[in-house]
Amino acid sequence: MADAPKDVVVLGAGIAGAALTDHLAKRSLNVALIDPRTPAAGASGRAAGIVTEQLWNPWDVAVTRESREEYRELAAAKEPEAFVDAPFVRLTSVAEVATALRAAVERLRGWGVSVEELGAEELRRWFPNGRFERLAGAIASDSDACVTPSTITSLYLARARGRGADAAFGGHVEVPTFSDGLWTVQAGESRWHSRALVVAAGAWSKRLLRDLGHPLPLTPYRTQAAVLRPPGSQSLGGGASLHDLDTDVYARPEVNGRILAGDGTEKFETDPDRFVTGADSEFLAHLAESLGRWVPEWETSEVVGAWAGVCTATPDRRPCIGALDPSSGLYVLTGFNGFGVMRAGGAARRLADLIAAPASESARAALVPVRPDRFGGKAEPFPPRAGFTLEGGSHPRF
Repeated sequence: MADAPKDVVVLGAGIAGAALTDHLAKRSLNVALIDPRTPAAGASGRAAGIVTEQLWNPWDVAVTRESREEYRELAAAKEPEAFVDAPFVRLTSVAEVATALRAAVERLRGWGVSVEELGAEELRRWFPNGRFERLAGAIASDSDACVTPSTITSLYLARARGRGADAAFGGHVEVPTFSDGLWTVQAGESRWHSRALVVAAGAWSKRLLRDLGHPLPLTPYRTQAAVLRPPGSQSLGGGASLHDLDTDVYARPEVNGRILAGDGTEKFETDPDRFVTGADSEFLAHLAESLGRWVPEWETSEVVGAWAGVCTATPDRRPCIGALDPSSGLYVLTGFNGFGVMRAGGAARRLADLIAAPASESARAALVPVRPDRFGGKAEPFPPRAGFTLEGGSHPRF
């Protein structure tokens, strides 16, 4: 592979980088995907995999809807168990939050999202043993899904390779250099040259972009999740996901009646090479108490496994996608604030359109809400505001 010429080199083999590689290869671009670890070794391999249209604005809804359908298609062909239709339920016991939730319904319907308000009886179709006496408000969207992110990443990668893309994993990657119109990337024993370089390195993007001389305001942060086995058969009945807006704890259905649940987001920066990979006892206690508020049996669930991963925040909770330095062909696909799985497929398609046709006005317009130059070159430190809470309205929880 020495001195192999490429149109594009993508750095980072999470779900976003793998999806981008596939979309670039589909456009007949000569592309290589490089990662010093294995595919989905970072946040993608530890993500919840909830894909919901209950999002922030029409751009997010369109991107996530497109991503969901890509995942459905990928999984149906090879790994059908990696994609499950699962309505997304949000609920609260706080009157003020319920008012904001009702406002969200009108906003979401205006964007074409199929969403409905629910009472206690409707909730019991999914959670028959739930206790909803304290319920102040709840909504559900029925077009949502749960996916296995690591499997979807592998499926993108396999399809990209089938379209002619190259990949190199597991070796040390030097900081790329730019000279005479080409990027040079040394990965293990291989050297790659390319006309464009994409940083899609997740929590490592901050350090890499700084070393490239194009820093962005990014903050890697630690978040936690666990797989739980409820007693008896008290799993997520009917295959719905649940989000408690009061505690910001979520739970989604897993195989064999298990639950994947999480929150545990820390509010300070984490080094992606040095962090506690296991879950904290305080987090597990918080998880049990929060889940037990609505389904008492869940509070005594057995912990099958628990872990932590590192996501990447931006100051405005919007990702950074697009050209960071058009003169050198440097692009970014990062800063998803914990929502990378929801957006990866659709975001990658839009970035691939831009890379394939940098002068295209329509390709540029498709990424205006997430342009990486919106911070004006500033990269001051900031605390992450990420969590599972989905924004969009005036209330802090939205």
